[in-house]
Amino acid sequence: MDPERAVPESSGTTPERGSTAPSSRPGSDGVAGEAAAGAVAGTSGSTGSARTYAAVRRQRWLLGPALLLLAIVLVRAFLVTPFGIPSGSMQDTLLVGDHILVSRLTAPDDVRRGDIIVFDASQAFHLRVPERGPLQTLVQAAQSLTGTGQPTDYVKRVIGVPGDHVRCCSADGRLEVNGVAVTEPYVAPGQRPSAVTFDVTVPPDRFWVMGDNRGASADSRAHLGDPGGGMVPGDDIVGKVWVRYWPLDRLGPVAAGPVASVPRNGE
Repeated sequence: MDPERAVPESSGTTPERGSTAPSSRPGSDGVAGEAAAGAVAGTSGSTGSARTYAAVRRQRWLLGPALLLLAIVLVRAFLVTPFGIPSGSMQDTLLVGDHILVSRLTAPDDVRRGDIIVFDASQAFHLRVPERGPLQTLVQAAQSLTGTGQPTDYVKRVIGVPGDHVRCCSADGRLEVNGVAVTEPYVAPGQRPSAVTFDVTVPPDRFWVMGDNRGASADSRAHLGDPGGGMVPGDDIVGKVWVRYWPLDRLGPVAAGPVASVPRNGE
């Protein structure tokens, strides 16, 4: 027999159809099993990624409001802050219900006589700061975005800057700053410059403040006998009133008074 054409002997038995006999190729079962497992794992991973992507897409609408809120908080903290006027102590310059924007870019050294400022009066006026829980703090933070300030936030006009000599009153009944009697057109009609007499020199980094509605304003005059003499520390100034934005028929800047033109003490 030609050895090159030799074939294995057959037993003459034909394998049954549907036989479960293993394949004659080595390792074929292992490869098939791994491929199947890999296919299942790949399908599972694809399904999980698709679900995650779908969940992100469903929440995507929150991104815009979240960024807007963040922008408002940053602007309010570092640039301008809205405040509402709750009392008549600054009439007729600022009326109850007016809404103002306060510039936080004004450093204490840049504050001038006649400027209207918002400040934290808790130290200068020795106010009790109410204790707040987490919920109340959150509520007040939300209210502040609409212009509702803290109970210790006051708005007044700067009459004396560091080094100024302020007294009331001059021989003709006017307020006197550094020996100059000043005319105050912003004082509410019918109000005297002050019913309380005083004679003070403003110390460094302090400010003497008064309301335009002199007969209805608890300002520096009301704390003459307290430690600090009712002077506002520069670090407690929130900022200078920049513009009134509500109501619309009163929209516009809030200008400083003529007291700003008085020379510094000793000049």
